[in-house]
Order: sequence, then C-alpha cells, then structure tokens
Amino acid sequence: MAHRATTAADLKSTIDAALADAARRTKTDVSQLKVVSAESVTWSDGSMGCPRPDMGYTQALVPGYRIRILANGQLLDYHAGQRGMPFLCPPERATDPVPDSRI
Repeated sequence: MAHRATTAADLKSTIDAALADAARRTKTDVSQLKVVSAESVTWSDGSMGCPRPDMGYTQALVPGYRIRILANGQLLDYHAGQRGMPFLCPPERATDPVPDSRI
C-alpha cells in the first residue's frame, strides 16, 4: 500500500476534531481555545505516543499528527494517526514523536 501524502486539509480536519473534543471536555467555547501547535509527526509505534501499561503495539513507524490546545490554562495534548480521530493523551503517558518526523 502506498504512503498517503499529508495535506493541509487532513491536518485542518484533525485540528477541528481535537478542538471539538477539547471544547466538550472543558466545557469551553471553541472560540476561547488556542491551538498552541499542530504538526505532522511520525510516532515510533502503534501507541501513537500514548502507550497504555500492559498493552502491546505494532513496532513500526506511524505517520500522524500532534495537536496541542490551551483551554482555561490547561494544555491538552492530542495524538492521531493519519487515518484516525485525534485522542487526548494524558501527560503521564505522552511520549514525543520520532525526531525529524518525515518518513
């Protein structure tokens, strides 16, 4: 299967989904949220930078996104694969993507 190129539209739709989730979770209007960073990254494995204890993950590089949103002084860290919905990763489980994440 060919690697699908990331487009600005893919990133925008992922950001929009993360903003909607952050607004719901924090009971804050989307207009009050601030996107601190949004980038295409490469995760080191299938956990997408958010491993759960006692879980096994595919040991392959996974192209995806990392979006950080500021809501009421709280930084929310969203991770996603290129074809999945973003999910909130708690700070105690978050790991950084592969350096220089272009694959």
